[in-house]
Amino acid sequence: MQTFVRRLPSSWKWALNDPRISRTSSQWLLTSCSGRRAASAAAALAKASPAEYEPPTYPTYQLTEKDTQRLSFQRNIGVSAHIDSGKTTLTERVLFYTGRIREIHEVRGRDAVGAKMDSMELEREKGITIQSAATFCDWEATCPATNDKQKYAINIIDTPGHVDFTIEVERALRVLDGAILVLCAVSGVQSQTTTVDRQMRRYNVPRISFINKMDRPGANPWRVINQIRSKLKIAAAAVQVPIGAEDELKGMVDLVRWKAIYNEGEKGIDIVESDEIPESVLDLAKAKRTELLEQLADVDDEIGELLIMDETPTTAQLVAAIRRATVGLKFSPVFLGSAIKNTAVQPMLDGVCAYLANPAEASVTAHDTTQPLSAPPVPLVPAADAPLVGLAFKLEEGRFGQLTYMRVYQGTLKKSGIIYNARTGKKVKVPRLVRMHSNEMEDIESIGPGEICAIFGVECSSGDTFTDGSTSFSMTSMFVPEPVISLAIQPQGKETPNFSRALNRFQKEDPTFRVHLDKESKETIISGMGELHLEIYVERMRREYNVACTTGKPRVAFRETITQRADFNYTHKKQTGGAGQFARVIGYIEPMEFSEELGRDVNFENIVMGGNVPTNFIPAVEKGFYEALEKGSLSGNPITGCCFVLKDGAFHAVDSSELAFRNATIGAFREAYKSTKPVILEPIMTVEVVAPSEFQSAVIGGLNQRRGTIIDSEVRDEEFVCIAEVALNDMFGYSSQLRGGTQGKGEFSMEYKNHMPVLPNVQKELEEAYRKTLPQAKK
Repeated sequence: MQTFVRRLPSSWKWALNDPRISRTSSQWLLTSCSGRRAASAAAALAKASPAEYEPPTYPTYQLTEKDTQRLSFQRNIGVSAHIDSGKTTLTERVLFYTGRIREIHEVRGRDAVGAKMDSMELEREKGITIQSAATFCDWEATCPATNDKQKYAINIIDTPGHVDFTIEVERALRVLDGAILVLCAVSGVQSQTTTVDRQMRRYNVPRISFINKMDRPGANPWRVINQIRSKLKIAAAAVQVPIGAEDELKGMVDLVRWKAIYNEGEKGIDIVESDEIPESVLDLAKAKRTELLEQLADVDDEIGELLIMDETPTTAQLVAAIRRATVGLKFSPVFLGSAIKNTAVQPMLDGVCAYLANPAEASVTAHDTTQPLSAPPVPLVPAADAPLVGLAFKLEEGRFGQLTYMRVYQGTLKKSGIIYNARTGKKVKVPRLVRMHSNEMEDIESIGPGEICAIFGVECSSGDTFTDGSTSFSMTSMFVPEPVISLAIQPQGKETPNFSRALNRFQKEDPTFRVHLDKESKETIISGMGELHLEIYVERMRREYNVACTTGKPRVAFRETITQRADFNYTHKKQTGGAGQFARVIGYIEPMEFSEELGRDVNFENIVMGGNVPTNFIPAVEKGFYEALEKGSLSGNPITGCCFVLKDGAFHAVDSSELAFRNATIGAFREAYKSTKPVILEPIMTVEVVAPSEFQSAVIGGLNQRRGTIIDSEVRDEEFVCIAEVALNDMFGYSSQLRGGTQGKGEFSMEYKNHMPVLPNVQKELEEAYRKTLPQAKK
């Protein structure tokens, strides 16, 4: 029998407080062991401990009157939509009307200045938004219930529309409390609108909808509202009715306050309200107000009861119901207008202040890193006196070093204050604290909860949590989609340090942009969300780092997976001079679905009993499994959807080592892999094509040629929309074919949907092509 004294680890402190367990002191535990039975009893006790786990209690912080006053007049909003719906143009008008900019510049304006939020030279040239840009403004809003004017502080993030830059939308919505979903009055709900809707639901962001481009021929807001209900599956109703249509658009009728609103003065800066509703729209306005009440009655009990009693809600009751349903994610009020014609943007801003959530209404939680993953989340309160919790959601390389955008959720962040990175535990000082206005900065001394700011000179990664060191809270990061397309890249002429510097910077800023070195061809491979995504980065390398690059043919991100279970019993033996290598692993591999809990579709499980594989070699087995997944034997692509279960094994007292077990695992996996009927997967894209109606047969024929599956097609006035699912491998060169087949009038957008097995003949071709690249000995 052995008796030894050991220091008690902090995770076992529960044992000291248990009256059933005797103890000598609070720090040292006297333990007696007698053979294997005592060891297994100790293991059983350790397993039983989680049953007695009680979550710790945390101090609660109440919002002071000052906090409540500040937060109730604070809004954090994003502007999101499909490509070319008018997000940046709308944001430009908002900044002009709130006095943040002195004059309006268009996205593709003749003055060649470009919109304020498109600060990058490339954005102004191409007329698209590439990076999300943050700004802030103050707006004196008219309260619809009382007609009083009150001043609100609004933080705005303008996001890109292209699916290639979807991470910018993802991380903006992660930190916002509300959003404006912009829709085109002609095109309505498009493919990227559906993606943005999905992202808003992922982060529980309430939204108001703004139907833009009401001045365009063919504008039909009522069809768009029906699409919001049917395609986005959310109750929606117009809170305005247009006065006039298309190029005759004069103003709006506010259905809540029952007033006619007109934009007058230079660039629509003056708002003129009238109690007299024009005769031409009176009947339509009454019908749409009834529709608004009916839609609200479906999602709000108070309005439902009033309608059952045949009572008409007061304006205050109607405003409160719209706000309740919007903040509760059940309803979206729809505003109408035309940003380019400076019509009805101010009423939409009033709607942002009246109906979207303030930072105190959004429920925010964090995880205590000292507790197990299954522990309940800890609610955060936006109180200025509470301990600091902030999330770094975006990084940018600025002129003065790394610029880190941060949302403060709790506590106060001060200049020259000390903050701690929850992931690394590093202590850093905040050298400079700024508020962003696109690419301009405004220095500030401190910033309170619910605000968005930027800090300089703090090394961190996107999605890191910062605290003041008094808590161990960490917030969940944003969802990062997997890249779908790859290119080989090399600098023209001699390689300079700027080449790797640029790639490192872009990788750090953009989690969807990946770089790796191909072990066989020794080429640098860049991966991203689409051709445009990678093209923009190659162009930025030339402009910002003076590194001209040549790129190879785009490669598709193929994957491999297994379709059935296979057992393995593999022994790795290697005898050399001195100690050899010996390891034996027994278990099985089986297909695995994507796990929401783990956040991945590959997993390693260890169910070895009796110590046949020593615990210090288990990490080596796991490492060997993940190494084997990097390259499948069919086409050399990564393997997904696989679970590795280690059941048993054997070791040698002298010859076994970590290297031996790693090699044994790789050998076992490759041997079992052949018996699992593996298949190659290819990325499938959802493609949306918009073209004039006369080219419908040409477009559908072109998609069929590319093995596309037509999901939906809709014919509008003079154009038609076709939605199809097509393999990315068959989409190369489609833009030139579409232009040729539609006289340059067709356009398309695509986004990643999922990976699906390739056709047997394609799999055969890929296998043969891969076999040719292998050295003679491996074939």
